[in-house]
Amino acid sequence: MEEKERKDKFLTDSNIEIKRVYYPSPSPSGRVGEGFEQPGEFPFTRGVQSTMYRSKLWTMRQYAGFSTAEESNKRYHYLLNNGTTGLSVAFDLPTQIGYDSSHDFADGEVGKAGVAIDSLRDIEILFEGIKLENITTSMTINSTASILLSMYIALAKKQGADLKKISGTIQNDILKEYAARGTYIYPPKPSMRIITDIFEYCSKEVPKWNTISISGYHIREAGSTAVQELAFTLANGKAYLKAAIDKGLDINVFAKRLSFFFNAHNNMFEEVAKFRAARRMWAKITKELGATDPKAQMLRFHTQTGGSTLTAQQPQNNIPRVTIQAMSAVLGGTQSLHTNGFDEAIALPTEEAARIALRTQQIIGFESGIVDTVDPLAGSYFVEALTNEVEAAAWDYIHKIDAMGGSVDAIEQGYLQNEIAASAYKYQRDIQSGEKVIIGVNKFTGEEAPLKDIFTVDDSIRQLQIDKINKVKSERDNEKVVSLLKKLDESARADVNLMPVILESAEAYATLGEIADTLRGVFGEYTG
Repeated sequence: MEEKERKDKFLTDSNIEIKRVYYPSPSPSGRVGEGFEQPGEFPFTRGVQSTMYRSKLWTMRQYAGFSTAEESNKRYHYLLNNGTTGLSVAFDLPTQIGYDSSHDFADGEVGKAGVAIDSLRDIEILFEGIKLENITTSMTINSTASILLSMYIALAKKQGADLKKISGTIQNDILKEYAARGTYIYPPKPSMRIITDIFEYCSKEVPKWNTISISGYHIREAGSTAVQELAFTLANGKAYLKAAIDKGLDINVFAKRLSFFFNAHNNMFEEVAKFRAARRMWAKITKELGATDPKAQMLRFHTQTGGSTLTAQQPQNNIPRVTIQAMSAVLGGTQSLHTNGFDEAIALPTEEAARIALRTQQIIGFESGIVDTVDPLAGSYFVEALTNEVEAAAWDYIHKIDAMGGSVDAIEQGYLQNEIAASAYKYQRDIQSGEKVIIGVNKFTGEEAPLKDIFTVDDSIRQLQIDKINKVKSERDNEKVVSLLKKLDESARADVNLMPVILESAEAYATLGEIADTLRGVFGEYTG
């Protein structure tokens, strides 16, 4: 059933009516649209909904999280008051790799790359004044995804929320960590076990939650090409599908809650072609693995504009860069979008930079007109040919990975890492030679005044977090925490789903580090 559209009619400024979708004319049958691919239908090249943005714009997210939960909460309220429609949480590095702020390894990193979360108390503060039933929350977390999701669920329960209604996404994509980013904890096999435990648990308890956001973003940030980003991301997705199927899960159930996370760079048409090809390829992959429900065959994705494309030189140039990238994501049919602040090559974004980034999305959505028809670049000789060529090149990579035994084996052999490194080297060499032009860096350079407003995080917040941990430990039932961590250890050694006991531990205010260390004691750490 088609969703109700936002307007009775969509018109240009000259009062020309815009149709929902356009086709070559005349059609083979003489009837409009007959014989041509429809948006919202397999293989979804033209989009996963039949009406796309004519019914509802994409979710406008701004990636935010820094310092303490108290400070990040203020930024979330600021963004919500300025029209953002979903929250996207960044976590600091100690949180990402399972260390409390009090750990020696956390020194110098607390609150820097994102918000520091040590226990359920921090999650309570982070979302204070925000009803979890009323928003969608995306959490960029992988190794400790099960712990952060459990804390989020625990808070939802404390708020009296209906767990069947809360929605959002955890990234939960460990394979790209081994291939491109490095914030892993456990070896691949136990990591895949935890991921499939999350799939199984959420399908029953929080069915609207997207249990994984299979990420090409960080693969691209590490230096891959657009084709490599697409191929390696879908190959990883295929590995997750097979792991879940091997666990006995129904692909027609769990695949509906898988989503993807792509990068958007400056070559607009290649990016649009990548997004269109991604939908078509994923539809074929899921169908081959047994998916018959169209919703299990759909590739839904979040996009973030390219952090690695931002320059510290002439940082205001990043505003048009982000605009181009955001337009490519919308023209490519994204379901959710984050736009980077112009100052992020220098520091965390200021409130002004975050506001401009959000306004960029809003101008595209409400002023540009590119949202008024579905898949507006369809039928372009260039875009259609490029979509086919990007797809063919990506399949070549996937076939090579399949021949190695799949993504896990290809990563263990270093194949993905080596391909990414080679592309990154070529890209940097082309910039140095001038073959690749970067405005303000190797062409049209000049004197510029430094930015006056730079956002920094003070190292003193580590002590604030340590004090908070100590307070939590002095107030909780420590005997209960010890008992639950022992139960978690036993569960990790047995063939049982880990999510219920992780949730119990989070509810008892066990710290993130305590839970992660318990699992380290069973699974060990991956050293590459």
